[in-house]
This record gives sequence, C-alpha cells and structure tokens, in this order.
Amino acid sequence: MDFTLTDEQKMLRDTARRFAENELAPIAANVDLDSDVPASVIRKMAELGFMGIVFPERYGGFELGEVGYCLVQEELSRACASTAVVLGGHVSIGAMAIYLAGTDEQRERFLPALTSGDRLAAFALTEPGAGSDAAAMRTTAREDGDEFVLNGQKTFITNGGIADVYSIFARTDEGRGVRGISTFIVEQDTPGFRAGPPEKKMGIRGSHTTDLFLEDVRVPKENLLGTRGQGFKVAMRTLDVGRLSLGAQCLGAAKQALDLSIRHATQREQFGGAIARLQAVQFMLAEMAADVYAMENIVYRTAQMCDNGDPFGREAAIVKLFCSEALNRVVDRAVQIHGGMGYMAEYPIERFYRDARITRIFEGTNEIQRIVIARDLLKKKMY
Repeated sequence: MDFTLTDEQKMLRDTARRFAENELAPIAANVDLDSDVPASVIRKMAELGFMGIVFPERYGGFELGEVGYCLVQEELSRACASTAVVLGGHVSIGAMAIYLAGTDEQRERFLPALTSGDRLAAFALTEPGAGSDAAAMRTTAREDGDEFVLNGQKTFITNGGIADVYSIFARTDEGRGVRGISTFIVEQDTPGFRAGPPEKKMGIRGSHTTDLFLEDVRVPKENLLGTRGQGFKVAMRTLDVGRLSLGAQCLGAAKQALDLSIRHATQREQFGGAIARLQAVQFMLAEMAADVYAMENIVYRTAQMCDNGDPFGREAAIVKLFCSEALNRVVDRAVQIHGGMGYMAEYPIERFYRDARITRIFEGTNEIQRIVIARDLLKKKMY
C-alpha cells in the first residue's frame, strides 16, 4: 500500500502544522487553564478550510478525504488536544452523521454552513443511564402530526452549548431495543432545547462538554435523519469515522510526547552526562517509537480504506483500541523520562498525560471496541 502523500495533502499538512505551531502551541496551556478554546481559534480553523476537508465540493467541502482530515488532526493534536476535539466533534461525528444519513435536501440545507464553519455541529448519543448500552436510551421522540416531540437528557456532549446544529438520538418505538432508535437534526435555538454548564474535566479541558436537556422540543418530520428506527446504524456508521479521527489525534499527541522526550533526554544531565546515554532511557524511547510507528501505519491504512469505499468497521475499532492504549503508554513513559519535571503543570507533558486518558473512554470505550472486533472475527470465522 502506497502511503506517499500527494502535493495537495502535503500542502494541507504543512498548513495545519504552521497553524498548530504558530497559533495553538503558544496558547495551549491557557486553553487548558481557562477551559475554553477561543472562538477566534475556531474561526481561523474555518478560514483555513479545516471544517470541510472530508466533504464534497457541492456542499462547500474540499474532498480531501479521511487521509487529509487525519493529517490535520495529527498536527493539531501535537499542539492542543482540546482544539482537535472541538474540530472532531464538529466534523467527524456532528456533521458526518448528516452527511452519511441525510437526504439530499438535508445535506443541502445544513452542510454548506457546517463546512464553511459558519455553524458548529455536535453529536448527542450518550445519556446518564445509557453510555455503552445504547439500548437503555430513555430520550423519546413522539410523533405528533407533522412533527416529532423530543423529551429527555443527553450527557457528556462535545461542543455542547456552543454548537448550532445537533445530531440527536431518541427512542421512537418502545420495546424494539436498538431498532427503536431514530436520529434527528435539532437546532440550538429550538424552543425547549438547552445545554447545561460545561463539565469540569481531568483533561481536554478547553473543549466544552455539557448535558443537553430536551423538554417538548418540536422538530419537523423533515429533520428525521435517515429512516425511522435506523438511528443505531447511523450512530455506528458515524462512530466508525470518528474513531479514525481519534486515532489521528492519538498519533499526533504521541509524536509530540516522543519528540519532547528525545529533546529532554539529550539535554538533561545526570551521573556525568546526558540521560540519553543510559540504556533504561534508550529502551523507553525505542518502545515509544515502536508504538508511534504502528499507530501511524494503522491510522493511514484505515483512512485510505475509508476513502476507497472499503468496509472498515473492524479496522476502525482496532485503530481506536490500539492508538488510545499506545498513546497512554507513550505519555506515561514521557513522564518517566522527564522525571519530576514531567509531573509539574508548567511543562506540557503533564497536560498531555491528562489529555490522553479520555481516549480510552470516548468514541466507545475500549471494552466495547474489543467486543466489536471479536464479534466481527467470529461472524466471519476468519481474520
């Protein structure tokens, strides 16, 4: 498989790299402290075209595919995980659900403003009592004439409160389990719809994570996304794509943690010389590099599968599982190499360590990824 980048992909990567180095890295610590990605940063990402990388030109996108999008997410994540998560919540799952399941009319109505960044998107599946177990969803959508009336609560929603358009999942048919779930496009200013205050989190603090409350929220039937009762399938298709984005985020953070560790190991002196000459440190660097190499290969191989139109559900689960756990190994070793400085909040490694932990939880816990992978293997009775 050829992983050589096209000139267009190289230009996109270089643009993202300059933006990350010049505009994100200098403010990343403050984004973490202030628990907010500035609106000006989101606007600049829109101006650079990052909101529309994967979408067709007819909807205002650039048609650079998942490979192009992963290149951007990798570069952003080297500087600021919170910013990468805001972009991911918008592109990979919020707007992606509309693109994958929407009618031509829905795409024409919503995607141009989302790909341009004029409006921000979010994806609302998780509930207080329904995380990994989507069948336990309690949010309901009752049909009433030409409308559906939504009632319920969502939790841990990325871009909650700052998004303008939400892909929201609700139960339309009781007693049918996941086959009774449907998806709806809900706009922020719809009466009865509101977001709670941002959660205080261990990491990715700059990304807004909130509850959503729906009290007799009326949406027209034309906002039903996909077929009634097919919402679970919409969620799974969307999350497959989202897991590629998460893999790229893990890759970028891991590369940066490795680079910082190499720099520190060659500069920090103990026992009469740089600690890089010590075999214990060399072994940690080697193991980190092995993880990064494996991450890079599976992220871009799977992104290429997606761009080629090949099935990639199992592979996306592998990307999410492996890359999130590899990132946690890498940042843990980075803290060890940095010693006491790695534990201090004034150094970026401490923030990378906190930001990394969520990657094993959101976009489907790693326990769920193991189930997805195993079920596919057993269903096909072969690798």
